[in-house]
Amino acid sequence: MPASPETLPAAFYRSDAARWAEERRRIFARSWQVIGHESTVATPGQWLAETLAGYPILVVRDQAGELRGFHNVCRHRAGPLTDGERGTCEGLLVCRYHGWAYTLDGRLRFARDFGPSADFDPREYGLLPVRVETWRGLIFVAVDPEVGSLAELLRPLDARLGDRDWSGLRLALVQRHPIACDWKTYVENYLEGYHAPLVHPALDAEIDSARYAVHMEGLVALHEAPLRAPDPVYDGLWAWAWPNLGVNVYGQGLMIERMSPVGPGACRLDYLYLMPEGVEVSDQTLAMARAVVAEDAAIVEAVQVNLDAGVYEVGRLSPRHEGAVAAFQAMVRRAMTAEAPAALGAGTAA
Repeated sequence: MPASPETLPAAFYRSDAARWAEERRRIFARSWQVIGHESTVATPGQWLAETLAGYPILVVRDQAGELRGFHNVCRHRAGPLTDGERGTCEGLLVCRYHGWAYTLDGRLRFARDFGPSADFDPREYGLLPVRVETWRGLIFVAVDPEVGSLAELLRPLDARLGDRDWSGLRLALVQRHPIACDWKTYVENYLEGYHAPLVHPALDAEIDSARYAVHMEGLVALHEAPLRAPDPVYDGLWAWAWPNLGVNVYGQGLMIERMSPVGPGACRLDYLYLMPEGVEVSDQTLAMARAVVAEDAAIVEAVQVNLDAGVYEVGRLSPRHEGAVAAFQAMVRRAMTAEAPAALGAGTAA
């Protein structure tokens, strides 16, 4: 008979600035974060920018056609290099504060009106780089240069997706949903279908909840939910990858879900809808997503209130339904105690 593991203590989820700082350093700096799609940076000079777990990040297509990633932080006095989420520059990234200008490979080209200085070498003040890799058209970044292979991390999902061709997809829509809960509270909600019959009536009508299963392969959770509706929105496949990536496959196109922590006790769901060229996200898809996120937000925010109340300390996890939650909690515990720079970056949860 399988064991019923204890949950992480409630203290792991309560608003705590010190814990949040440690999670940024130990989890998010050491993991791959999806930042966008290659269709938005197709030509030299095109860039995209996001703040990921408190790290301002910039990705730009350089003159040779390569993707370059940097901290979106000028080396002068920490000014931002871009304004907004996407745009195009004319060969240089120029700080919006004092006008220092950088080439697209990160070198400092000139420090505007800086004046003579005997001890200032511009070669020592290039932009601070981050790693950039792509997977099926998605762009990922990693702050820590020692993080493991993205391809290895996502190998179980690649195997499940098989020969699905996403090469013709484009970024059709981005939606952002703020949620008043710790990011881990939401991730754990994503990692089980146990709650679906009670929380998601419309989704429950599409899938056979009694046969909903989630199993772990490495640092990837694969959801299997047999469809029973004649014209479903979903394809019956959801997947998650450490620490905060969701992949939701539809009959046509897909939605990438970034479970973005924004500070102690607060997160945001960033929905990136990818569709074939010329195809818009259907009203049916948007209506289902709107309903599901509202339902999830209501329940996880209520759970967060209870976690913060100081009454609940630990619970027990269902061997039948919450194996992926147990695996995630073990990953969090390990990441928060490990000292190796790439503790969970190589694709294993052992």
